Amino acid sequence: MLDPALLRDEASDVAARLAQRGDGLDDLVRELRRLDSERRAILPGLEAARHAKKALGAQIGKAKRDGQPTDALMEAGQVHTATIDTEETRLDQVERARHALLLKLPNLAHESVPTGVSEADNVEVRRHGEPPTFEFAPQSHAELGPALGIIDFERGVKLAGARFAVLCGAGARLSRALINFMLDLHTTEHGYIEVEPPFLANPESLLATGQLPKFEEDLFKIAGDWDLYLIPTAEVPLANLHRGEILDGRALPLRYTAYTPCFRSEAGSYGADVRGLIRQHQFDKVEMVAYTRPDQSYEFLEQLTMHAETVLQRLGLAYRTVVLCTRDMGFAAAKTYDIEVWLPGQQKYREISSCSNTEAFQARRANIKFRPDGKGKAEHVHTLNGSGLAVGRTLLAILENYQQADGSVEIPDALRPYMHGREVIEPQ
Repeated sequence: MLDPALLRDEASDVAARLAQRGDGLDDLVRELRRLDSERRAILPGLEAARHAKKALGAQIGKAKRDGQPTDALMEAGQVHTATIDTEETRLDQVERARHALLLKLPNLAHESVPTGVSEADNVEVRRHGEPPTFEFAPQSHAELGPALGIIDFERGVKLAGARFAVLCGAGARLSRALINFMLDLHTTEHGYIEVEPPFLANPESLLATGQLPKFEEDLFKIAGDWDLYLIPTAEVPLANLHRGEILDGRALPLRYTAYTPCFRSEAGSYGADVRGLIRQHQFDKVEMVAYTRPDQSYEFLEQLTMHAETVLQRLGLAYRTVVLCTRDMGFAAAKTYDIEVWLPGQQKYREISSCSNTEAFQARRANIKFRPDGKGKAEHVHTLNGSGLAVGRTLLAILENYQQADGSVEIPDALRPYMHGREVIEPQ
């Protein structure tokens, strides 16, 4: 959530910056300014009525002690009470409308973010590794997986429907190996605390991270007498661990990592990505989330992005890192790096991690603050999140990049200890 004071004090600048994030936001800004003006118009009269009622109460008390009549004073008090009730109702309505509109506004882009309207305007910042060359026509994972007997798309459809898959044998083992490898790397080398959170979230948690109210159609809600949703990412529980708390600034940054399944309806998605494991309704991911002081969040964004990149480096996978333009960023992000791994089956780089600084946007919605020296005035923390990595996409990248002419797939050295020393997955 944006700071309401910005919309009041720097309205023109905020409107211009929001225009970089998308169309149709000008009307929201104008309505917010109108509601803020109405709110400020209500407050003086409300405070005057409260003050007058308090003063009248003192007069009534004195009159009673002195044995004087109080009927006229009591009637005047009732007038003030009615005025207070009316104005408080008006103020509550304005505040509710204002809050609802604030929840619809995206975060402001950081000044370093390139202006653009689509992924074509994203800016590449670096590449690592060279895409492999093959003396044969490389297959996609959607062909390799079934041929190896490790991915069963047909039974996934039978069990749950389109865009679900079953991993079997070495495929299931490889997925588990990737999860353990990523968690070990982030906890032992990168300093994150491992968390096992609930896989369900309440509306307050999803509101805090920005999925609600704007993106409810992308969520799976539990049927029956439950006000719960399946989590779309572990960012939701991790970024809500300290909701409503005031942290000791001397302990920041706080770093958390978690493996969870993720559930997304992917409303509106279509095309080639619905084939294979690229865009599933259920997928596994290892997530990283950090709470930092405002003055350290952009330095930590670079660190967090490198923590995600290290996974690909250890696995020997070629990738590139791009900074997203203003209109390609997520709703809550102020700046985002996407890491894209090379997929021989598509002959292109595809996203495998997204690392974002949301600044105080989520913390303001979740009311998470810190005191710089453990005392003094509290201010909002900055929260950051990043995939470290999407497990299914990492698995398919390994299948496609490590495939051999005979249809087998080599296992990267870094994963062999997690595969009981196994070096290759062979066709069955």
